[in-house]
Amino acid sequence: MTEQLNDRGWQSLIDRGMEWLPARLRRGVTVVPVVRLSGVIGAVTPLRPGMTLVGLARTLERAFAVSNAKAVALLVNSPGGSPVQSHQIFVRIRQLASEKKLPVLAFVEDVAASGGYMIACAADEIFCDPSSILGSIGVVGGSFGLTELIRKIGVERRLYTAGEHKAMLDPFLPEDRDDVARLKAIQREIHAIFIALVKQSRGARLKGADDVLFTGEYWAGTTSVSLGLADGIGDLRSTLRARFGEKVLTPVVAPATGLLSGLFGRRAPGAGSLSLSDGLTGLPEELISALESRAIWAKFGF
Repeated sequence: MTEQLNDRGWQSLIDRGMEWLPARLRRGVTVVPVVRLSGVIGAVTPLRPGMTLVGLARTLERAFAVSNAKAVALLVNSPGGSPVQSHQIFVRIRQLASEKKLPVLAFVEDVAASGGYMIACAADEIFCDPSSILGSIGVVGGSFGLTELIRKIGVERRLYTAGEHKAMLDPFLPEDRDDVARLKAIQREIHAIFIALVKQSRGARLKGADDVLFTGEYWAGTTSVSLGLADGIGDLRSTLRARFGEKVLTPVVAPATGLLSGLFGRRAPGAGSLSLSDGLTGLPEELISALESRAIWAKFGF
């Protein structure tokens, strides 16, 4: 009898102690940590950091290490950017998913296009809003031709190189067909890598032909589902509650901010370490970056 009372007493103490724990640490609670992946990928200037693996690595590791996690959710809202950073983020997510044996669910907000869609493909399932934009599976590059401008304003171009193609596609020199052919060959190679990644990720779920899916075109959410680029229409809260129950917890795992963020290397490259003169010197570059970022978003109507 005494042993039974002792057992009950200890259990009561344990139960009361559990009440003081954060909800996500309590036994029997289902947790799906959420990571927000938003913005242009890899477009980094001192004052305008884009998404990079360096900036996201620690956040992703923390999300996959959450106690009681049954899955990890990604909120994706990106028009794309650097193919290298997109692929590296994709690879890291898949590595963590494999190591922790956790399914990954992606929820597209406004846009998951180009590199943004590549990152979404790191998920086992992709959900979107009917008005979300998905796709743009292609590669793009651009520049300006300024030879006539510098001629009209009387500027003489002086360029010294070692290497036959070191000045390839210089905007102040006349366009060279061979240089353009070399660039397009590189783009085709990167495009082929992108296509292979999508096919491996989506597999038999893809329903469109290659000459439809991989032309760089993009679609609204409902059509994307019909083409197999996404698995269904649904928002994060409703989808996770339907799958894991009404009491599922969805803590957002965000990068650290404030004084301690710099100590752990989470600060974006250059951010928070600029003097006033550094900031003023970087303003032209910052303006160009802002315009480029705006142009990428505008391509998809945002």
